[in-house]
Amino acid sequence: MSDAFGGSLPSAAEQALYLAVLEQGGRVMFRDVAETDAKAVLRLVEIGLLVHHTEDSSLTAVNPRSVGERLSAELRSTGVRMLVEAEEVPTLLDELTQQYEATPHRLDRISKVQHVDNFPEIRHRILQIEADLRVEALAAQPGGARPAGHLTQSMDRIRRFLEQGGTSRTIYEPGAKTDAATAQYAAVAGEWGEQVRVLGEPFTRLLVFDRRVAVIPASADNSSAAFVEDPAVVSFLVGVFERDWERAERVQWGAVRPEGSEGEGPPVHEQIGRLLAQGLTQRTIASRLGLSERTVAGHISRLRELHDAETLFQLGWLMRGE
Repeated sequence: MSDAFGGSLPSAAEQALYLAVLEQGGRVMFRDVAETDAKAVLRLVEIGLLVHHTEDSSLTAVNPRSVGERLSAELRSTGVRMLVEAEEVPTLLDELTQQYEATPHRLDRISKVQHVDNFPEIRHRILQIEADLRVEALAAQPGGARPAGHLTQSMDRIRRFLEQGGTSRTIYEPGAKTDAATAQYAAVAGEWGEQVRVLGEPFTRLLVFDRRVAVIPASADNSSAAFVEDPAVVSFLVGVFERDWERAERVQWGAVRPEGSEGEGPPVHEQIGRLLAQGLTQRTIASRLGLSERTVAGHISRLRELHDAETLFQLGWLMRGE
């Protein structure tokens, strides 16, 4: 609270010291309390809750009511002054504003498209951008199955990014569902919070990082790429991704059984769905299935996306009907 009032109010430690002075009758020797917390003593004197008597080096407690009234008056006075100054700011800058608006401006040519012509360099540049990723990653990856090596290298990066509060959405072709490595990656990443869909129609390879940088193919064989930072172009490409995302199919990756894979018992997400429908909480479900709460939360996130449920209650209600 003291920060909201510019440091005018005493901290918890300072309040405790003031109460200790009251317990001693409201008057103490400066040296006795200064040994405990000299900084707090000086702050209380500065605020006015303690008065320092130089003739005998004693401290006397002051009624907080009177101190509060004084501080309140000072704050009101400061607030009025700041409001007046705020009203005057546009007028003070009026001459500069008129000059700015009267000056012809050149188009911003700072943002450019950078072409990179070999795959190792493209990969290196993408890794550099991913290192600064903070908020959102969008990826449209045609071609069905993803290279297993790339998926393995991506696991740690995407996990750290999602754990730090980032969001990630990826579009694959339907062939991803028949590839064991890709399906497993989508299932595991889905537990962490990534959303992965498939789109059964042609779409273009596209990566967008924090809606700030987009990467698109610059050649038919994907041997070169264009790194785009122009805000208008990036915004257009995000719109392309969102259009494809809305048409893409939601997939229960935990239930996908690629060719050559085997599974025992109902998929985990189905077990979680049944328990949700019974009204069990996330913590109870985790305990019953022997899973971590984070894992259960990941499955619930995917189920909510699959069923288009806004709340956990709504998801449980929708799953009762299945």
